[in-house]
Amino acid sequence: MHADSQGAPVPAPAAPPSESIVLGFVGVGGMGNHSLQEFAKQPDVKIAALCDVDSEHLASTRNALETVRPGAPVALYTDFRQLLERRDIDAIVCATPDHWHALVALYAFQAGKDVYGEKPISHTYAEARALTQACRRQARIFQLGTQIHGLENYHRVVEIVRSGVLGDIREVNLWLQGGAPHIEAIADAAPPASLDWDLWLGPAPRRPYNANRCHGLFRHFWDYSGGTYSDFWCHIADLMYWALDLRAAPRRISAVGGKAPTGMAETAAWIDVDYEFPGLKVTWTSVTPDFPGAAKRSIGARFIGSQGTLVADYTSRVIFIDGKELDDIPEIPRTLRRSPGHQRNFLDCVKSRTPADSNLDYAFPMTTPMYLGCISYRLGRPLQWDAAAEQFVGDPEATAMLSKPYRAPWVLPA
Repeated sequence: MHADSQGAPVPAPAAPPSESIVLGFVGVGGMGNHSLQEFAKQPDVKIAALCDVDSEHLASTRNALETVRPGAPVALYTDFRQLLERRDIDAIVCATPDHWHALVALYAFQAGKDVYGEKPISHTYAEARALTQACRRQARIFQLGTQIHGLENYHRVVEIVRSGVLGDIREVNLWLQGGAPHIEAIADAAPPASLDWDLWLGPAPRRPYNANRCHGLFRHFWDYSGGTYSDFWCHIADLMYWALDLRAAPRRISAVGGKAPTGMAETAAWIDVDYEFPGLKVTWTSVTPDFPGAAKRSIGARFIGSQGTLVADYTSRVIFIDGKELDDIPEIPRTLRRSPGHQRNFLDCVKSRTPADSNLDYAFPMTTPMYLGCISYRLGRPLQWDAAAEQFVGDPEATAMLSKPYRAPWVLPA
């Protein structure tokens, strides 16, 4: 946006058609609308199509789009496959429930589209692996929707940790306050006329419609998601992987936790996970830890080094070193290229055909510990992970949970 002569904001001029990127949006609930508003700010974006299995979502999102792009023509679909048939669409933004993430992106790759996909990458490890391989094979651009990755604070934390001022990092603590809430148990019912329930379920097991398993509450049921933990893992683990340039996978995973004591939620109300990486201990907890710098941060990461510690959340940080409490060390140089914004980075990469900041070759290894932690929690036992073989050591039951059966006629493309 820029300002007119009176100082009022006005939209930036549109890009010539030859320079524009045509987008389609698949899933236009809460996060889908947020992404749409962000992409609509970009002058070289044309929003050509919206898709959702709920016609009420489509109608409300079309109205919202009209406020920022008055008069712009946009097609509406309930089946994403019809949207993908359009040759004029360059890329899609996928903001469906988690159990649809991989299939929508894989179909998009097959149709020659690039993908901006909301987190997590997928519902299972096997889906993330298939998606990463397809992205390489078909030379597509993918950006995981870890928008915080583009913020200044994360860049600065990475520079400070990589500078060596904290010494050798031997432990990282990650946390997010909260988990699955009480969800009132209500009776199954006929789906509303606005919703294609069968297509909402897609590859998930067939179940009767229940309003408290759908839309905003889907995340707390194993058929569709891994819970709050799987939703937020990549936002804060991203900082750890980036700062440490972490390439190794965990060797041992031990998760404990519990469900909400009442209601119908299935995923963890709280979960604690201990990871053993080569030369590094990593912990995750659902309770804000009791150590300096954590109390006012509902999500965060603490890097413990031999010479000092650093605690950060999305937008702030505190450093404890040499008996001092600092928010920066100015003499550490700025060495990282700053992001133009996560959505802008994706669009630039669609044009340049260079990997986006949160590309799959980075995001898949970064997300892997979350898939493994969910399996340890659900089985109630520690697990040993063989990264080279992509299986758990001596535990075929756990290895089988790296993937999931699909409801016919849906299949995971090879």
